[in-house]
Amino acid sequence: MPNVYIEPLPKHREGAITGYALELSAKQRLTPDDYKTQAEAIAVAKLKGYKPLVARVRKTDQGNPDHWRAAD
Repeated sequence: MPNVYIEPLPKHREGAITGYALELSAKQRLTPDDYKTQAEAIAVAKLKGYKPLVARVRKTDQGNPDHWRAAD
């Protein structure tokens, strides 16, 4: 199963999280949709056959494995 990142929105900014995006890389989204909850984004990722990774920190770097953990 390939990984997909559950990225909090707005990206790379402090403040309230307004939604979540599914991203394959820092420049490529899996879907154009924004999801209201992290759980909703995880469910869609699993339905599409991906292994979802959720952020451990607010400002993420998809190349840094310390910023991500598996969503089980």
